[in-house]
Amino acid sequence: MEEQSRLAIGEADLVLFVLDVREGLTAIDRDIAELLRRSRTQGGTTAGVSAGGAAGTPAGTPVGTSVRTPVLVVANKADGRGRELLAHEFYELGLGDPWVISALHGTGSGDLLDAVVERLPPPRPELADDQLAGRIAILGRPNVGKSSLLNAVIGDERSLVTAEPGTTRDPVDTRIVFAGKRLLLVDTAGIRRHGLTRGVEQYSLLRGLRAMERADVAIVVIDAREGINAQDVHIAGYVVEAGRGLVLALNKWDLLAVEEKEEKVWRRRVREQLNFAPWAPVSYISAKTGQRVTQPLEVALKVIDERHRRVATPELNRWLRSVLGQRDTPSRKGRRLRVMYATQAESTTPTFVFFVNEPELVHFSYRRFLETQLRQAFGFEGTAMRLVFRRRGEEP
Repeated sequence: MEEQSRLAIGEADLVLFVLDVREGLTAIDRDIAELLRRSRTQGGTTAGVSAGGAAGTPAGTPVGTSVRTPVLVVANKADGRGRELLAHEFYELGLGDPWVISALHGTGSGDLLDAVVERLPPPRPELADDQLAGRIAILGRPNVGKSSLLNAVIGDERSLVTAEPGTTRDPVDTRIVFAGKRLLLVDTAGIRRHGLTRGVEQYSLLRGLRAMERADVAIVVIDAREGINAQDVHIAGYVVEAGRGLVLALNKWDLLAVEEKEEKVWRRRVREQLNFAPWAPVSYISAKTGQRVTQPLEVALKVIDERHRRVATPELNRWLRSVLGQRDTPSRKGRRLRVMYATQAESTTPTFVFFVNEPELVHFSYRRFLETQLRQAFGFEGTAMRLVFRRRGEEP
């Protein structure tokens, strides 16, 4: 935790020193306050700190130093009448007037937010999308090694790694240059099924899904010791439904016995259990030992290229004519599906629009057949694909 805090210290613009008015000043509070006072005179980095018991943040979080970094003392849990009077003892810290709030009820939070916004520096220009080769989210259920993989790739302890499931609560964005390309990596909280989450975990789930939706490709990390379980399938399904690229990373490969490392067996398991995404590439890695840890990123870059692939309309329709001769189109009650022509639509997810006589005649099995034939002819490895069927004359 100390190393992660130091990284946060180096990137902070403002310190919120959160204290608990019910507990009053503690020895840890005074230690943190002393470090903050030194930070105002010694120069260096900035910090975000919290005292024990305040707003549920771990006690004793290390604090760095800064060049006159703004510090706001936040007196939390002033929930009852007269509790704000208890915050007066925080003046002795010498860090300015305390901002008295109740995070539970929202009291004082608006004024605090105004003070935070007022003290923040002007926003730094974000890296434009056209300068990024891609955005990659790292997903998986709790404690499968997502943060360990991120840390192994970037070479530092950016994400908190412990043996306790659910350590990462919020998405952590990291910009890196990999293979000469600029990438944005997002490490997300472990995803559980909606019915298994509540409170902070439910919020983390929603944040994680939102992070996935703004990515081009998701690397879904799976614990190879436990195999592919229902939750892994559930997460991969999220990615496919969102129309994103999907790369599977079987982690903790080093902990398997030799006879358990038969890749042919694992590929069959993946096809059987993730039968909705047989096109997803698989990497076998160990984030702990560094074995093949860059391979998922290498594969993800290829998937990003595949997502940008365009098929010219004449070429696509030559393919369509050959496919229509291989298999009869489905029929129902004497009416047979007729496919006139197809085109690739402009979309971040590869999308193909087929113009037909009656869209309702398209059977699931025929849709799957067309997708399989498309992939065999044109590639699109590792990315979800959308097939849209429209009545002839409708706009694509």
